[in-house]
Amino acid sequence: MAVGRTASGEVVFVDGAVPGDVVDVLVLRKKKSVAHGVVKQFNKYSDARIEPKCAHFWDCGGCKWQHLDYQAQAKYKYQTVVDAMTRIGKIQTEVRPLLQADPIYGYRNKLEYSFSDKRWITLAEAESGAEIVSSPGLGFHRPGSFDKIVDVRQCFLQEDLSNEIRNFVRDFTLEHGYTYYNVKTHEGLMRNMVVRNTTLGEWMLIVVFAKNDQSRIKSLMDALAERFPQITSLQYVVNKKLNDTILDQDILLYKGMPYIQEQLGRVTYKIGPKSFFQTNTKQAVTLFDVVMDFAEFQGHENVYDLYTGLGSIALYMSHRVNRVVGIEEVEPAIIDAEENARHNGIQNARFYAGDVKDILSKEFIEKHGAPDVVVTDPPRAGMHEQVIQTLLSLRAPKIVYVSCNPATQARDLALLSELYVVTKLQPVDMFPHTHHIENVALLVLKN
Repeated sequence: MAVGRTASGEVVFVDGAVPGDVVDVLVLRKKKSVAHGVVKQFNKYSDARIEPKCAHFWDCGGCKWQHLDYQAQAKYKYQTVVDAMTRIGKIQTEVRPLLQADPIYGYRNKLEYSFSDKRWITLAEAESGAEIVSSPGLGFHRPGSFDKIVDVRQCFLQEDLSNEIRNFVRDFTLEHGYTYYNVKTHEGLMRNMVVRNTTLGEWMLIVVFAKNDQSRIKSLMDALAERFPQITSLQYVVNKKLNDTILDQDILLYKGMPYIQEQLGRVTYKIGPKSFFQTNTKQAVTLFDVVMDFAEFQGHENVYDLYTGLGSIALYMSHRVNRVVGIEEVEPAIIDAEENARHNGIQNARFYAGDVKDILSKEFIEKHGAPDVVVTDPPRAGMHEQVIQTLLSLRAPKIVYVSCNPATQARDLALLSELYVVTKLQPVDMFPHTHHIENVALLVLKN
């Protein structure tokens, strides 16, 4: 949201505006000295405002900053990092200029779509005065409406084959009488679909059904296989649970390989249907190179990689270090990491499944030796306080901290400042048209 202040100093968060707009605001709710509202009337448009590229922008909510010029986006993302570091972390180290994304469209290698028996009715439709007939939809969840789906015809976040596949599935299923899912009644056959692709030109499609209707499943999957030979991994799931998570479900290979492959640097990664992988492949290389630059590996280092995922960073840097040990809570990701190590003939990387705060014990450290460098890339919540205390006791000469949430990163850096000084800060934009920003910090042990 954009942020403004009233004449009396009251803070107002405004949906639909960008910095520089002069607007009249309709306040929807108010709490203490903070109000939330929407634009009632534009009195003057910001110089940074642009026309959104996507026709679904005002309904979808996926690219919340698409009406803001990319250079302005970069400016405010950079300021987000600066504010977090100075206000929360009390860090005075200069933040390096943001490493911007290029391209700013078609950058995602994974999109998840949902089916709904009742699509979202757009404001334009509602105001048209024409009769509106409720119909099924395939696309993205409308923000704030868990049971409504914006029917997407063209999304610019992934290569266009993703649009072709999604639109074909919609046309085929509606033409042949397939029912779409209702999240309230839990009825309907078509539930979700996931499209993944790589820079090597490989594509994975996972179709999620709510019932084991083999006749309809086979008809759709055969039609997809015939229409799209580009799909190198065609898979499906029958998910009868009340939630959409498929990580605990059997994913069945229908045709092709059980994985797709991606190349980062000298490492080839096998990406399975349950694998976590950086969503912006090109910027992942930029991010990993920042980690390498900050660590300044000489070849002799013993490295701990915390929250390693499928070992993407660990394997990427393995050729520059003596040994790397990765820890990750999600066990399937560790299986992927070990498989990718074997696939690349990497013998100096080991991986362990479990919560970092539990695995990173005194016994673990005695077994693997004290680290010269710790690389940590925790989830948005940041590191557990117990992990921070363990790092303080470890006293590794360097810590490279990668974060997707500068606020929790700054909090953790403040706690680590007892023994460490932050010497470098580098923000990297992985997700254009959103407020999300990655930041890398180098911490050096004080003398």
